[in-house]
Amino acid sequence: MAEKMSIWSLVANASVVVQLVMVLLLLASVLSWIMIFQRHFVLTKARKSLRKFEDRFWSGVDLGQLFREINQSPNDDCGAENIFRAGIKEYSRLTQQSGYDPDVVMDGIQRSMRVALAREEDKLETHLPFLATVGSTSPYIGLFGTVWGIMNSFRGLANVHQATLASVAPGISEALIATAIGLFAAIPAVIAYNRYSAKVEYLLGNYETFADEFSSVLHRRMHSASH
Repeated sequence: MAEKMSIWSLVANASVVVQLVMVLLLLASVLSWIMIFQRHFVLTKARKSLRKFEDRFWSGVDLGQLFREINQSPNDDCGAENIFRAGIKEYSRLTQQSGYDPDVVMDGIQRSMRVALAREEDKLETHLPFLATVGSTSPYIGLFGTVWGIMNSFRGLANVHQATLASVAPGISEALIATAIGLFAAIPAVIAYNRYSAKVEYLLGNYETFADEFSSVLHRRMHSASH
């Protein structure tokens, strides 16, 4: 009896619909764990790169020299570096024109950095919608499998003269496994989504702050040069 009620036997004896639900949830769980680890490494690397670049930027190094260093060994994982590169390129391009207007130059620089910031936001938020979807839908998918399994169990009682707990327990047990797998898939996905969303918000806030500070540096540089 113990062998018949083992987890594996319950899964193997479940109806096709319940088995499909279990497979779908297990696949979603595996994919979400892959994305959880991938996002962890990406966001950790982005945060370390941000600190390293800001230390270098505020060390007093010449902006032209810093731009040349970045071009020699670019780090695409550093969002602030990409924003800096976009801003300094636009600055160099617009200030090479004779009789340039500082305000027009600043508008071009800020527009270029906003585009770079939007790209960084897309990179940081990659896979987060999938984690949110797994976290929000997996319990309901598991519940569907459970309801379907329980329905089959009670339908089977129609041909039984005397219903006992032992006759319905296997069917209900196999159905409840679908709910358990749904929760197993959903809980880590929800935790990871909330945690990584906070990290993304932190990084984007720092990127926006850096873009504003860099704009101020270029603004002072242009106006001091014009005078």
